[in-house]
Amino acid sequence: MQEYWERYMKPIEGYPAIVSFNAGVADNLPDRSMMYVGFVKVRLQYSKENGLIIPEERDDIECIEDRIEMESLRYRSGKYIGRIISQGVVHFIYYLKFDFEWPDTVTAVMQHFPDYSYESGSREDIGWEVYKKLLFPTLKEWQIIINHHACRRLEEQGDNLHVKRAIEHSVYFESTQERTLFSEKIEAEGFHIKKEIEAADDHGKCGLQFYRTDIPYYYDIDALTMQLIDVGVAYGGEYDGWECSLVKK
Repeated sequence: MQEYWERYMKPIEGYPAIVSFNAGVADNLPDRSMMYVGFVKVRLQYSKENGLIIPEERDDIECIEDRIEMESLRYRSGKYIGRIISQGVVHFIYYLKFDFEWPDTVTAVMQHFPDYSYESGSREDIGWEVYKKLLFPTLKEWQIIINHHACRRLEEQGDNLHVKRAIEHSVYFESTQERTLFSEKIEAEGFHIKKEIEAADDHGKCGLQFYRTDIPYYYDIDALTMQLIDVGVAYGGEYDGWECSLVKK
């Protein structure tokens, strides 16, 4: 399994949560060599009013995280797959080959952190449902992850994300009829059509490139792409991302 981690925020049970997950394993699921899910729930000593971690406690939690990884390797327990911070609790989630040694693994870790209260457990999860349904992002959550990567790359090049500029988008459809109806809808919203992309073969999809002057700042581009995903789905389309020129400060 390739190590490739992503992080995003979403509500869980009505509370804000920061979700970190190993995205590198997603293409090879379920992994039949690890059919149990194990967890450690560590209660934060201090947390923000919204239940998330404060900067002063981050180092301690990272030490616990590192220790769990070290002990899981020593016990050959399994694979670290995700972490959730919400409601004043940090959930460390592993997939395990077997779960009978998981309590010993956790005990070996938490004896080094006597000031922290915790719970642990495990259960069978042959289909990796915890990973798929709790950790793995939805289509919209994935797009927000992609948006923020793009925004950070622009910032690293000196971009002023608050400056309006033409932002180009792409959407793909099963049929030209769906594309035509979508085109009419977005033109009414102030977008301009740049190019129609024809299907490469009988099994390909036809596409549409279009643009509008907007602000590519994090929350602005999130709101815009969420809107375009919804409109695309309404017309049978699949949103395929955006790009824009660099505007330096």
